[in-house]
Amino acid sequence: MGSKTKNRLVDALYLALAIVPFLLAMTLKVLTAPATEGVSITGAMIFFTVDMPIQAWPVTEAQVNSLAVMLSMLGLCLYLTHGLQVVPGSKRQLIAEWIVDKVTSLVQNSMGERFMGFVPFIAAILGLSALSSLSSLLGLFPPTSDLNIVAGWAILVFILITYYKLQGGLWPYVKGFFTPVPLFAPMNVLGEVATPVSMSFRHYGNVLSGVIISALVGTALKGLSNMLLGWLPGVLGQFPFLQIGLPAILSLYFDIFSGCMQAFIFAMLTMLNIALGFPEEDYERRQAKKRQKASLQKA
Repeated sequence: MGSKTKNRLVDALYLALAIVPFLLAMTLKVLTAPATEGVSITGAMIFFTVDMPIQAWPVTEAQVNSLAVMLSMLGLCLYLTHGLQVVPGSKRQLIAEWIVDKVTSLVQNSMGERFMGFVPFIAAILGLSALSSLSSLLGLFPPTSDLNIVAGWAILVFILITYYKLQGGLWPYVKGFFTPVPLFAPMNVLGEVATPVSMSFRHYGNVLSGVIISALVGTALKGLSNMLLGWLPGVLGQFPFLQIGLPAILSLYFDIFSGCMQAFIFAMLTMLNIALGFPEEDYERRQAKKRQKASLQKA
């Protein structure tokens, strides 16, 4: 087997990894979705539950679709980065370099040089959030319209925010809750806890509202079409003519523009909360004390 044939086979496997998870999720949706009439706005469907020590763990449609998105992202990343060369020789390498360049510039402008290690993390957030929202174009339940999924992301970000706030020391972090006066301590604690809550509800609410509005408008247009054009003979009287056009325009906004915008906002909030929460002066002071202590020990 020649090298070109081998590379093409590997590329085909990576593309299959990027496409097959969505095909399997769509097949599972078709096989398990219950028959509905009229407007049906429900949460993620529960496939089965697993008994756990504390409580049962429901395996939902949102979790399965989220796994499909992650596997698809893995396949896409492997495909774009396969066979990289010093001088770009393919369009996919140019696309990969363009993505890396844009995310690197975004992190550098938003967080500064100190946090350049966050480039892969921010790229993962952008890709995971955007693809999760765009999965609704395939008829799948978008994981971003499930609060449990988005809250999990927000909790992870909150742990990172807290970690970097503690880089200045435990006492400066605790003391910050009592500034400007100790009376504000309860409000400061609530403000700290409100960060992951607001991030998750903002993302979840915007995506879910788009799904609901699109479903309601589409159903209303179908009913209006039957009312106004139901007198037409045969199949023409039952065809929803008024559903042509407007639902597609709404899909362009809610599924594509709004979904990508919410991914960008979530990533921006992640970067700003981490960078602004980092105590630069306390961290440098702490590092200077450590260096001084280490030099004294050597002496």
